[in-house]
Amino acid sequence: MARKLAEVTNTEPSAEDLSAQVATLRADVSALTDMLGEFSKAKTSELTGAAKEKLAAVQNDTKERAAAAANLASEQAAQLQGQANDFVKNQPATAMGVAAGIGFLIGFMSGRK
Repeated sequence: MARKLAEVTNTEPSAEDLSAQVATLRADVSALTDMLGEFSKAKTSELTGAAKEKLAAVQNDTKERAAAAANLASEQAAQLQGQANDFVKNQPATAMGVAAGIGFLIGFMSGRK
């Protein structure tokens, strides 16, 4: 702007002109700084919202997977219990021998300190 003023008047700009230009530049820089601050706040808010949405989606997915795993484990435990009950009913003597052997082994290991 200083060049344009000098070219139009063909004289050197005065101190008042330079002061006015510096004041205009300060106002422009201040406005740009405010705009940049507002933009960064808006972007931060936007990114925070997106992160919260992703976190909620991951939490929901994790809860669903945990519930499915718990259901599967419960079903498998019920099957194993049923198989153990069937084994005890069909072969009671073998079941008693296995139980006694496991009891002896646990007793032997806990007695060795």
